[in-house]
Amino acid sequence: MEWTNLIWEKLERWTQAAIRMLPNLALAVIVFTAFFLLARLIRRLVYKLACRISDKQAISNLLATVAHFIVFAVGLFISLEILKLDKAVSSLLAGAGIIGLALGFAFQDLTSNFISGIYITFRKPFDVGHIIETNGFTGSVENIQFRSTTMRTFDGLHLIIPNKDIFQKPIINHSLTTERKIELHVTVPFNKDPAPVLEDIVQTLRNVVKKERQSGVRKAPEVFFENIEGNNLKLLVSLWISNSRESSFNQARHRLITQVLDALRQKQLLP
Repeated sequence: MEWTNLIWEKLERWTQAAIRMLPNLALAVIVFTAFFLLARLIRRLVYKLACRISDKQAISNLLATVAHFIVFAVGLFISLEILKLDKAVSSLLAGAGIIGLALGFAFQDLTSNFISGIYITFRKPFDVGHIIETNGFTGSVENIQFRSTTMRTFDGLHLIIPNKDIFQKPIINHSLTTERKIELHVTVPFNKDPAPVLEDIVQTLRNVVKKERQSGVRKAPEVFFENIEGNNLKLLVSLWISNSRESSFNQARHRLITQVLDALRQKQLLP
């Protein structure tokens, strides 16, 4: 019958084509296997190298995975070329390009946060436990992930900020500074000569500083004239205190300012 002959001819042609493809198939299998093993080796090498550069295991795993995928993909495409599947390779590349473009637009913010997270992890403008100020918030860093950074504000709020916002905005890392300045605006009455008043205030501040060494005062207090309003003299008092992790800056500032005000009142320099 004609249809049986047609089927038989098709099978013969397929068999002959498969036999002709055997050398290419064997070579493609060898190449693919070689690239598969090479990808695993590259993964280990990249992971070890990344661990030397960064102590973040997540970054090391990410770089190792990306390197493994690239080598594996190259081996796959070369194997398909050996099998003369050019059209299949072109279709895969075109499809990957279109899909990648669509995903890029759809997940633009996610990609930006991810890249910013990698930058923050490598450059380390701050670390877990640091007190930072960014995007109008101040608090302690609790966790750094690829997509976002978690902070705990001084109000006890659990704050999650996208890494893109941190990357694009200024960051003040208070934990990298050894001291911070406290400014206190004081208005005191005076009669004629303000010099004795100023000298008395400076001496009073020095006495307070000597008593408050536990607050971490680093420098001698400074007093500057700001303005004169009637019989009142406006002064700017500057104090520098320690900003170490062991001491609470807010508590030290509160205690120091309270003692300064009490001392000035005892000297009758404040109403």
